[in-house]
Amino acid sequence: MRLVFAGTPEVALPSLEALLASDHEVVAVVTRPNARAGRGRSLVPSPVRRRAEAAGLEVLTPERPSDEDFQRRLRELAPDACPVVAYGALVPPSALEIPRHGWVNLHFSLLPAWRGAAPVQHAIMAGDEVAGASTFRLEAGLDTGPVFGVMTETVKPTDTAGDLLDRLAHGGAGLLVATLDGIADGSLTPVPQPADGVSLAPKIEVDDARVRWSTPAVAVDRQMRGCTPAPGAWTVFRGERLKLLPVTVEPGYAGPPLAAGELAAGKREVLVGTASGVVRLGELRPHGKKQMAAADWARGVRIEPGERLDATDPA
Repeated sequence: MRLVFAGTPEVALPSLEALLASDHEVVAVVTRPNARAGRGRSLVPSPVRRRAEAAGLEVLTPERPSDEDFQRRLRELAPDACPVVAYGALVPPSALEIPRHGWVNLHFSLLPAWRGAAPVQHAIMAGDEVAGASTFRLEAGLDTGPVFGVMTETVKPTDTAGDLLDRLAHGGAGLLVATLDGIADGSLTPVPQPADGVSLAPKIEVDDARVRWSTPAVAVDRQMRGCTPAPGAWTVFRGERLKLLPVTVEPGYAGPPLAAGELAAGKREVLVGTASGVVRLGELRPHGKKQMAAADWARGVRIEPGERLDATDPA
């Protein structure tokens, strides 16, 4: 089939690579316009744009998929289907109708679970033991379209959102190609999603990544892994933000009880109390400094007895 691929971040690259190596013809790519990034806030092209240009593909960067010029060019390209992976913009019905087989979205959840922008993060934070990816026909609703196929992936106890998303991106690329193969030869018919089992996965904001020490240790662990690498878990120490990497739950802790957020520093470890049990801090990054081991940080700040994380708001 003739394809116009839509995607923006790095997680979409395995699918683009798989399609370029398939029997289908990728005639163009749609991606978000250049965005400001880095300390200099200069305009930077998306990872998908950079790969598409290296492959000699036409690149379309509409401000909105509803733009008339974009839709006119899409009609001229006459794609049979538009595969989509993390494009990052709402596609209106007028654009959805252009390819004869529609827009085929690779979504990183087992639909109808975790519809929305952050399915992998929410799956980890909820403690799901199995995650996955689904291909479905895009429609006006939020990830509501009929499903072509699914793949599953076991969630490991130490998985961060980045770890799991990387595996799903590579496994999902094969699923997307197989789905398009099935659409091309007529062997695949999409199945409507069930009404039961729907859950939503809105974007994880910075405030959502503030560690809730008043929850059980297991919940703290899941929250921090779900927020890694983005937006990044954080807490407050002596009025300043402290960025945190994932922790380790310490079920065998036999020391003095620690209140929620209370710190206990040893020579080689730093423990923090939660609503039930303690966790051991991994690496962290103080405000304005480099990432370091928690024990090194604790030696530098000289934690006082009874001192807590998140005791005060950041300035």
